[in-house]
Amino acid sequence: MIVAGTLAGVFVLSLPSFGEARHSSRTDQTMVTTTRSVNTGSSRNVSRNAEKQMFQERIDAILNAHKKGAEESVSSSVSVPTTVSEYDDSIIGTPMASQQQCVDYLLSVNPTPNISVTPQELVSYYYEEGAREGIRPDVAFAQALKETGFFRYGGTVTPDQNNYCGLGTTSSQVKGAYFDSARMGVRAQIQHLLAYASTRQPSATVVDPRYALVRSSYGSTTLGHWGDLNGRWAVPGYSYGQSIMSMFRAMLTK
Repeated sequence: MIVAGTLAGVFVLSLPSFGEARHSSRTDQTMVTTTRSVNTGSSRNVSRNAEKQMFQERIDAILNAHKKGAEESVSSSVSVPTTVSEYDDSIIGTPMASQQQCVDYLLSVNPTPNISVTPQELVSYYYEEGAREGIRPDVAFAQALKETGFFRYGGTVTPDQNNYCGLGTTSSQVKGAYFDSARMGVRAQIQHLLAYASTRQPSATVVDPRYALVRSSYGSTTLGHWGDLNGRWAVPGYSYGQSIMSMFRAMLTK
């Protein structure tokens, strides 16, 4: 009996110990499982973050390449003389007026120009396209102001043509060229000026419908000054180039 009691006591006393061991084992197992689950979730988060970073890096690379390409596409590929005097009437050269001066001059005369883009955008096209071909953008913009009446129009050419210099307008009955966008209209004007001032082929695809006509007419001869366009770009145009230069100098005061 004593032995049995002792054995029973031992048996009874040993049960809690066995139960605690099982409980601890389950707890440890649960902890291990939980830890594994946490570690797995953490790994997935790291993997997702890495994928996001790689994706963003690819996007940045594409955008940077596009930006670089755009900058290269409007950079000048020719060496042109630096314009240092406001009385220099060369067609080829560098700008003296800032883009803001061009905008301010336009708006001081016509606060509501009839154009398809903002004045700032239009002026930026002149500077980009002018730099590409070595044409002075500020004077070319002054020419556009003269041709369009500060973008009021009212003549044969209408605003929807994006034709800022009367290209192809040979009479009051002929409206002239149409261009799909403001930039293409500016590009055509710059290329037409290049056709007179140089025998060099334009850097960009030719959009000026009369470029070949001018080049075939003048051959190796070039007209390097705005005054040379008198009676050629505009008829009779006795002081055509001089009036453009006067507008350019007024622009410099803004």
